[in-house]
Amino acid sequence: MIRLLILLAALGLFPELANAQQLPQQLPDLLNLPVDGSAAAWIIRTFGLLTVLSVAPGILIMVTSFPRFIIAFSILRSGMGLATTPSNMILTSMALFMTFYVMAPTFDRAWQDGIQPMLQNQLSEAEAVQRIAEPFRTFMMTNTRPKDLALFVDIANERGQQTVSDGKADYRVLVPAFMLSEIRRGFEIGFLIVLPFLVIDMVVATITMAMGMMMLPPTSISLPFKILFFVLIDGWNLLVGSLVRSFS
Repeated sequence: MIRLLILLAALGLFPELANAQQLPQQLPDLLNLPVDGSAAAWIIRTFGLLTVLSVAPGILIMVTSFPRFIIAFSILRSGMGLATTPSNMILTSMALFMTFYVMAPTFDRAWQDGIQPMLQNQLSEAEAVQRIAEPFRTFMMTNTRPKDLALFVDIANERGQQTVSDGKADYRVLVPAFMLSEIRRGFEIGFLIVLPFLVIDMVVATITMAMGMMMLPPTSISLPFKILFFVLIDGWNLLVGSLVRSFS
């Protein structure tokens, strides 16, 4: 529809293109269609590109450091007893920008080795895809537990699936193993985050029970102390610094 509107606008702005003898020659250029008989391949490539763009957020979650950040931030908010502060948008934005910071070397390498040569017509699409994916493979292999990788390799072998491609672990086993490792590390960090807040809750609950204030919720008293404790130790600096340094 958009290409049809562009064609109609071009015919209105340039009446000379409406000539019946010149229209067949100008039509492929206006529609940006291949004229060498490869229309089917062009359609497949376009459909594949649109598919990749639609699942780009999922790919960002699967092959980057985003899960570890968002899990740690969410557990921190729950441990402090804050339901909506910071908001989901703030936590997601923080996790996203921290992901860009950690993944910057990987993105730069993917751009230099794959995207830039492809834009300069130095590589084919297939070669460019392999070079773009290679930095992410290296990142995932570095941050994946061997035990998690072995789990999915064993499951794939039981089903007769291929687990090695060009001497390297296939993405069908590497990606889920990496996600499992990231979720595990996120909960490990979350446990260490929640532990001091749990101690504060227990101390406040013990004091309120000893004073006979059974009807007073301990969380309403412990919340200011937990916020004060987190601010005094510069918690955000410590947490973000530890998360960034936890990546190899």
